[in-house]
Amino acid sequence: MRLLRKNARLPNKDLAARVGVAPSTALERVRRLREAGVLQGFHAEVAPAAIGIGLQAMVAVRLARHSRPQVEAFHAHLLALPEVLSLYHVAGADDFLVHVGVRDSDHLRDFAMAALTSREEVAHIETHLIFAFKRSTDLPVYLDGDEP
Repeated sequence: MRLLRKNARLPNKDLAARVGVAPSTALERVRRLREAGVLQGFHAEVAPAAIGIGLQAMVAVRLARHSRPQVEAFHAHLLALPEVLSLYHVAGADDFLVHVGVRDSDHLRDFAMAALTSREEVAHIETHLIFAFKRSTDLPVYLDGDEP
């Protein structure tokens, strides 16, 4: 799993050699991990600036009310927005952390006004500009019997 997380395009032959198993065994293990839902997909890392994203921000959103229908509707609303790169439904003072990618500060302002503050369920937003962003390819794996 760790090797595939670092490079999802790793050829099966190389994966097998690095893990120390036969290629057929590696192929079967990856197939079982996909079927079990452990591996949920394979993705390409895209350079944001190369596709016109000049500014990224993390927007903390506090809802006015916390009914399940409102939370689920807001969640669905966020997922439908092309500017939303990822979102987190969190505990604490804020209800959602929304990672957005926009062209520039004008686009960010317009996005916040149109997509967030205009919604009646939104009580408050706080925007944090992101100066650098790097997703870790390391992932801790906690299986039965493993020490944390």
